[in-house]
Amino acid sequence: MSAFAGAAVMFGGAVPVGAATLTPAEQANVKVVTEFCAAWSARDMNKVLPFLADDCVYRMSETTPAVNGHDGVIQRLKTWVDTASLVEFRVLDTRAAGPIVINHRIDRFMTAQPLTWEGVGVFFVKDNRIKEWSDYTIRVQR
Repeated sequence: MSAFAGAAVMFGGAVPVGAATLTPAEQANVKVVTEFCAAWSARDMNKVLPFLADDCVYRMSETTPAVNGHDGVIQRLKTWVDTASLVEFRVLDTRAAGPIVINHRIDRFMTAQPLTWEGVGVFFVKDNRIKEWSDYTIRVQR
C-alpha cells in the first residue's frame, strides 16, 4: 500500500480532534503537531526544530525525495523561512490514530513570489517528537 493510500485510509477512519475517544497519547501527539505548525509563524527554524526528532525524515511532497535530520529540514525549508515576511500553517482539520497525526492545512509563505499550498500532512510522533513528516499536495497557488 502506498503512503498516500495508507494516509487516506487512516484519515477517513481516524477520530476527529475534540472527540471524547482520543486517548491521552493521541491527545499528546496532536498537541505536538499543532504546536509545531503554530511555531512556523515565528519564522525561526530554532523554534521549529525542537519538535522534530534529531533523525527525523521529511518529505515536502509526494514528488520530492525525503531529507533526513535537522540539517535536511533546514536545507529544504530555511530559504523559504528566511525570505518570507509571513509564514502561516493554518490547520483546517486534524485526525489522530495512535502515533499518527494527519492534518489538512493551508500553508502560506509571503515572499517575493508568494506561495499558498493546500494539502495533507502525515506525522509519525514518537517520544513527543515528530519522527516522520510527509506532506501531500492538494493544490498550489503562486
